[in-house]
Amino acid sequence: MSGAVLVAIAAAVGNLLQGWDNATIAGAVLYIKKEFKLESEPTIEGLIVAMSLIGATAITTCSGPISDWLGRRPMMIISSVLYFISGLVMLWSPNVYILLLARLLDGFGIGLAVTLVPVYISETAPPEIRGLLNTLPQFTGSGGMFLSYCMVFGMSLMNAPSWRLMLGVLSIPSLFYLGLTVFFLPESPRWLVSKGRMVEAKRVLQRLRGREDVSGEMALLVEGLGVGGETSLEEYIIGPGNDLNDDQEEIADKDQIKLYGPEEGLSWVARPVTGQSSIGVVSRHGSMMSQSNVPLMDPLVTLFGSVHEKLPDSGSMRSMLFPNFGSMFSVAEPHGKEEQWDEESLQREGEDYTSDAAGGDSDDNLQTPLISRQTTSMEKDMVPPPSHGSILSMRRNSSLMQANAGESVSSMGIGGGWQLAWKWSEREGQDGKKEGGFKRIYLHQEGVPGSRRGSLVSLPGGDVPTEGEFIQAAALVSQPALYSKELMEQHPVGPAMVHPSETAASGPRWGDLLEPGVKHALVVGIGIQILQQFSGINGVLYYTPQILEQAGVGVLLSNLGISSTSSSLLISAVTTLLMLPCIAVAMRLMDISGRRTLLLNTIPILILTLIILVIGNVVSMNSVVHAAISTISVVVYFCCFVMGFGPIPNILCAEIFPTRVRGLCIAITALVFWIGDIIVTYSLPVMLNSIGLAGVFGIYAVVCLFSWIFVFLKVPETKGMPLEVITEFFAVGSKQVKND
Repeated sequence: MSGAVLVAIAAAVGNLLQGWDNATIAGAVLYIKKEFKLESEPTIEGLIVAMSLIGATAITTCSGPISDWLGRRPMMIISSVLYFISGLVMLWSPNVYILLLARLLDGFGIGLAVTLVPVYISETAPPEIRGLLNTLPQFTGSGGMFLSYCMVFGMSLMNAPSWRLMLGVLSIPSLFYLGLTVFFLPESPRWLVSKGRMVEAKRVLQRLRGREDVSGEMALLVEGLGVGGETSLEEYIIGPGNDLNDDQEEIADKDQIKLYGPEEGLSWVARPVTGQSSIGVVSRHGSMMSQSNVPLMDPLVTLFGSVHEKLPDSGSMRSMLFPNFGSMFSVAEPHGKEEQWDEESLQREGEDYTSDAAGGDSDDNLQTPLISRQTTSMEKDMVPPPSHGSILSMRRNSSLMQANAGESVSSMGIGGGWQLAWKWSEREGQDGKKEGGFKRIYLHQEGVPGSRRGSLVSLPGGDVPTEGEFIQAAALVSQPALYSKELMEQHPVGPAMVHPSETAASGPRWGDLLEPGVKHALVVGIGIQILQQFSGINGVLYYTPQILEQAGVGVLLSNLGISSTSSSLLISAVTTLLMLPCIAVAMRLMDISGRRTLLLNTIPILILTLIILVIGNVVSMNSVVHAAISTISVVVYFCCFVMGFGPIPNILCAEIFPTRVRGLCIAITALVFWIGDIIVTYSLPVMLNSIGLAGVFGIYAVVCLFSWIFVFLKVPETKGMPLEVITEFFAVGSKQVKND
């Protein structure tokens, strides 16, 4: 886990540079106006500030697809180079036109960092602390602002402050970021898996997780390449697979199935049940009883909420699905072990996976069986007589499914109390022949009373297991990403499972955006990004010194002999300093209270502070009182914003899209983000001159009110859930909306 934390901290340096630039231009523009005589040209002034946003918008339109093709890490390297070059050009800047060019290059670097760092951290972080790590960009960004404001304030006390030096200093920390991206940051393991580079992905995961056994998560990353498809919710009573005895010739209950995990010899007996799972109830009825009377409530919100109400404590890196995990699934070696592994796998035992492929290129070996099924007959739902040795077996030496006999089965856990398994099911086709295939299953323990007692539901044959041996679990069932290249019936070696990157359709496709689950996620992502920008944060952020100066903040420090300009810069620095502990609190709460709860509790405070700012600028009062009210309100606004509305939209957008189209969808939502940023930033000077601070803050307050309503009705809680499970839930929720 420490590896993932260090990698996230290093990646978040890109956002530190963004915060540094934001604060620097906010202070430097006060001096740029004087040198280039822009006091009567608010349009040019706004363009200087907004040019970086224009650059960020331009680069964002292609950053997502390019990152899907080239990788996340190379794009962050390019971002650091652009930061460095733009800093040097701003240091030179003989005129407004060169300055605008430098700001454009700077915007390219900002756009890549802001778009890809949250994606990169989401794809590398464990689910249990993904929210915490993905709040780091907000923390480092605010830290960069604080350091920059301190620097600009210090320079403002000089006889002849140099705005060129203020802006050019950016090139120094950008060199540090370049070194980190080149020599320390690994590529995203999810991106590596999407390209079939399994060996590299495994090594990166081992480094990030600090353990050798990552077979369960490797399997999860492959399964996450699937987009759309039919996803359903089922409920199972599950027990150890070794309850089947060798002398048992036939399973009486046809509903009993077997589930298999990505480890040698690991199988579970499962029986479908109905009517018990709170998740299933929500899926079928669209809402929980506590929210059934809320009009316009998205079923997806209540569906996610039903999971979190039943979620076990997930503070540990160890899977928390089953409290009796060790005793339940540390099954004895299956009977006939030698018969359960295909001949090819046995011959390769002890060999390194990199030697599997011809010519030593591991990426050329993706068509070998990743999942092999040995059987002499195919019985319905994988319930053949155990004496046949009919068991789904995972190749020991595959980098996808690597696990050794006797190892802890904790790799089954994929985070947040979820586990991954498969089942084989068959049906009779139109020609009368049997057709079979794998089903992917994400399991989650249900918290209903008595769910771990066999007396809750009678098991096949009338047996009543002892307490703690059987549990009830909700299951998300859908088509796997791995699929049969060809189905060889009645063959000792089962179908070859083809990695999705082997198909032409495995790459990003615009058609995938039409999948109901993806469209649903885009509505949430685009909506939250639009509302965040029009809540006014970046407009207030870029022009904080001028807003405070116009509010008369210089009066507060006039007795110290500090100019009005320096006073506004100093208070801006203090404001960003106060933001840091607030972000630290948000980092702690992000994976405990959750994203949705933080938004619902911080947005009302934003509304209140904006209303106070409106009143303070409408009602006549003493200049000192006015300045104090304005300053306190701005500080509280910033502190609450960075706890919720600041980091959470980017965190959500990095979580809710499937791996295959994540780059495309992030590009779309980021494009919306930057367009809104440009509109707000470019229009603020004009709005200040036309309707004043009271009118500006009034508009922002109305937007924040709409934002709270949107979050309450449309934004689900995603804390602690694996990315792949989140996308499956969007598929289920979209299906529910369509049915309604």
